[in-house]
Amino acid sequence: MASSADMSGSGRLRGGRSLVPALGLGAMIVSMMQTLVVPVLGVIQQDLHTSAADVGWLTTATLLSAAICTPLLGRAGDQYGKRPVLIGVLALTLAGSVLAALSSTLPLLIAGRALQGAATAVFPLAQAVLRDELPAERLPGAMGSVSGTLAFGTGLALVGAGLLTRGPAPDYHQVFWLAAAMSALSLAAVALVVPPSRLVTGGRTDWRGAVGLTVTLVLLLLPLSRGTAWGWTSGRTLGCFAAAAVVAVLWVGVERAVPDPLVDVRILVHRPVIFANLAGLLLGFAMFSQFILVSALVQTPSTAGYGFGASVLQTSLDYLLPSSLASLAAARLAGILVRRSGPRRTLSVGAVAGTAGFALLAAAHNTSVLVIGAGVLVGVAVAFGFAALPALLLTAVPVERTGVVNGVNSVARSVGSSVASALLATLVAAGPSGHPPAESRFTLCFALAGGAFALVAAFARSGATGSHSDSAAYRAPGAAGSPEAEPVCRP
Repeated sequence: MASSADMSGSGRLRGGRSLVPALGLGAMIVSMMQTLVVPVLGVIQQDLHTSAADVGWLTTATLLSAAICTPLLGRAGDQYGKRPVLIGVLALTLAGSVLAALSSTLPLLIAGRALQGAATAVFPLAQAVLRDELPAERLPGAMGSVSGTLAFGTGLALVGAGLLTRGPAPDYHQVFWLAAAMSALSLAAVALVVPPSRLVTGGRTDWRGAVGLTVTLVLLLLPLSRGTAWGWTSGRTLGCFAAAAVVAVLWVGVERAVPDPLVDVRILVHRPVIFANLAGLLLGFAMFSQFILVSALVQTPSTAGYGFGASVLQTSLDYLLPSSLASLAAARLAGILVRRSGPRRTLSVGAVAGTAGFALLAAAHNTSVLVIGAGVLVGVAVAFGFAALPALLLTAVPVERTGVVNGVNSVARSVGSSVASALLATLVAAGPSGHPPAESRFTLCFALAGGAFALVAAFARSGATGSHSDSAAYRAPGAAGSPEAEPVCRP
């Protein structure tokens, strides 16, 4: 095995300044795969003559795949190297996109979407690569840039889907061909730019832990995503939740007993990691709330007494894209703030902006300018949150656990998004005979999303997510990607 010094030199030469754009493109693929299909679900339902419940599996399959693959592949990146795992993940995403683009039956589309769900593992792997390869002074800005592209990908996916399916005869296959083209581009960029990992832990794969985690996540996320169709008090829904709790307890016992666990649960109970994951869950809830609520609000006919009667394309271009652009623009600023003031303060500033944005939406959503302006505030908050959370974990875990812990944090965000999707879909669902919901329901939902950001701000300001000295980790010589750096793990 090559020495750390040798690998460091070759890695820095090979990655160079192209490393951040290549990983940013990969992160953009993550959010694209999650939201690309949402605008065309109605088109697919009509073309395949299926029900809304059945077509909903196109989002459920991706969610389940993402939740299962992300921690497993994050750990695989730590064990065998980030570059080959990144290439494998993007190859699966490309294969899923092509399969979906060529398919005209629901089972094959679901299979393609499940393969696309593996893309979620790209984000924690990309963060781990940045930690391995970049010097301390570049790390916060790089993390912010990559995180910003994650947020921007949502807007790009929505706009792309809207443009490709406009007209009297929309074809959903074109949306999946767009996904395939972007996946192929990202795969080529990673293969050409990302260097071999300088730190490979090796070790045996904890298959019992992998099975336990998979079963736990499926039992938790399946009722969250299907509860509206099954009924929230049905035996199937409640049984899944109860079984998830039982299996989770058994899984923790297994992970504590094995010498080289898939997820070191002792690290997960450290205070900074606990609150980073809680903040991730709340961030996922708030981010998805903005997407769902603004989409539903602006597409409501103005005859309801509120809403603007916008089309899907207008919704994407006029109301959702500005928020994504704000995230992209704020990402670099977030990285600078992380370096100068620390991730805790950055998270706090972003959460305050998000709270203000949703408060504005709750109080006044009767003009386009107010809705777009509030969305920009939320976009800034999302960018700051995405930049701060990996930085918080950076100071809290050993370097060899970066991939899997960031993967767990990504799962926490997915759980938050699932809760938002399930809760808000129920609260703002159309009433009898297709009548729009009462405007007060939107006000309530905006207030709930603002409350999620307010909790994040409270965590950050209380110091629960880390200490005031967190920013020192980014200024210390060798703090990132150097052999002399000591991993930090605070209780």
